[in-house]
Amino acid sequence: MSAVDAGTKETAGAFRAQAIAFALMLAFFLVAPYFVYPVFLMKVLCFALFACAFNLLVGYVGLLSFGHAAFMGMAAYFCGHAAKAWGLPPGVSILIGTLGATLLGIVIGALAIRRQGIYFAMITLALSQMVYFFCLEAKFTGGEDGIQGIPQGKLFGLIGLDKMMPLYFTVLVIFLAGFLLIYRTIHSPFGQVLKAIRENEPRAISLGYRVDQYKLLAFVLSAALAGLAGATKSIVFQLAALTDVHWSMSGEVVLMALVGGLGTVYGPVVGALILVTMEQYLATLGSWVTVVQGGIFVACVLLFRRGVVGELARLLKTAL
Repeated sequence: MSAVDAGTKETAGAFRAQAIAFALMLAFFLVAPYFVYPVFLMKVLCFALFACAFNLLVGYVGLLSFGHAAFMGMAAYFCGHAAKAWGLPPGVSILIGTLGATLLGIVIGALAIRRQGIYFAMITLALSQMVYFFCLEAKFTGGEDGIQGIPQGKLFGLIGLDKMMPLYFTVLVIFLAGFLLIYRTIHSPFGQVLKAIRENEPRAISLGYRVDQYKLLAFVLSAALAGLAGATKSIVFQLAALTDVHWSMSGEVVLMALVGGLGTVYGPVVGALILVTMEQYLATLGSWVTVVQGGIFVACVLLFRRGVVGELARLLKTAL
């Protein structure tokens, strides 16, 4: 067998594995609401999209952001304000929240990509804290009370989101749209350039690629999808709060991506499911939940450096 044939066979096998994984994920989220509380699943879907957006940046470009909560939180505020104060329908409100996060991503990204490594991370953290204090002081955000009682309204004037199952399947469609956009981005020529920048940025520059532009595009796309997750979450829980824009939320999404598997398509989804499940069912432990999360983080770094999905993929590849 020639090298070309071997490469084609390997690519076909990888595509088949991805298709099977997507079918299993889709089947799980279609069936789960009939056995598990839908509000819990909607929280998982929102955080899974948030984690996937973050993974696009850190897993495929190699840019570790400690400020992604800014995009999720600000989108929630924009969406909540548009729905409650302006009386806009939920679809338009979510779009406004996503657009706001996109514009914020352009501003923060244009500043942050000028540096690399720990300096990039610190810049995103500092700018995220500026956003947090803006949300604390601004009038339209409600300060420490946040924006409460956000109306869920009707989607397209037809689908009442005040009912559980229509709301759940709306959130599922939004998640799938964001997930498939990320998947297509990763497997496009644009995605291949992002991987090249992650692996060897000087070589990508020597090949003639405008690395800063690619980084900024990836950053803005990641911010927009994080904003989509935050805006959707605000409609689900009828609340936009400071917790969504706090630095600890940026830490949670880092943990989700690491536990699930950085640089894997389905890792962030699994990581979000694990972390949200822990928060839900270990809530009786109070602040000790954070200690348990820290222990899991340490265990993953020491024992499962590829994350849950990364280790499973390695074991399957070894077995086959």
